[in-house]
Amino acid sequence: MKPPIAEQLHLDPRKLPAQVFNRLASRAGARRDWKAREEQAWNNFGKPGRDPGKLGGVMSVIASDGDWTPHLKLAQLRNHWDLVVGPAIAAHSVVTDYRDGVLTINSESNAWAVQLTYLIPQLTATIRQRLEGLEIREIRVTGPQSHNFRNGLGARRYPNRYMRR
Repeated sequence: MKPPIAEQLHLDPRKLPAQVFNRLASRAGARRDWKAREEQAWNNFGKPGRDPGKLGGVMSVIASDGDWTPHLKLAQLRNHWDLVVGPAIAAHSVVTDYRDGVLTINSESNAWAVQLTYLIPQLTATIRQRLEGLEIREIRVTGPQSHNFRNGLGARRYPNRYMRR
């Protein structure tokens, strides 16, 4: 039979309960402190100096270093298109593309396309003023797209009729 653990570890059996109690009491205090810190973290969530504010700063640095600025500015332009052109024109047009400094706007009719074409100088100035970081060399306005029968069902049925000459 094995001797008691206190004898194996060469501990004084009279002091063993006090040592065990002190260890358990210190662990209970640490757990109580942990719960208090957790509750304090929840109560201070979103206040200045907390991690979410720091995370926003980190994300803005990542966005600027990763050349995300034009994409973010384009998303901002799409979301606030009515503030740039007004609610009447925004109801009939949408920003569709941005590549190599060329902003493409699609309108639902040719009449709205003409209206937007007259506004191109004002649009360019407004976008440059409000959205720094979105470099625009040219604005193209397109109307509704007509159907192209060259690649459609008719082209497969009647290949000679829709071929270029």
